[in-house]
Amino acid sequence: MKGLGMDEKDKLTSERLAKSNGSGGEKTYVAVGGKVYDVSDSDLWEDGDHMGAHDAGSDLTAELEDAPHGAEVLENFPVVGELE
Repeated sequence: MKGLGMDEKDKLTSERLAKSNGSGGEKTYVAVGGKVYDVSDSDLWEDGDHMGAHDAGSDLTAELEDAPHGAEVLENFPVVGELE
């Protein structure tokens, strides 16, 4: 899989985040609350799609308000950077 070679100190623009949408062998990243998480290993994010409702490579902070869970589910995934 291709990755962006980031660590927790990296800042990502929305454009750079969008490239990590889980398609074409790219990593699967989502942003919530300014943090960018790598959800590539989750079966619930197959090909960058989460339950037919959310797309990887985007900031999902506002969408979490309508989700059946909170941001705590992302604590199980590595933080790979911060969204600018």
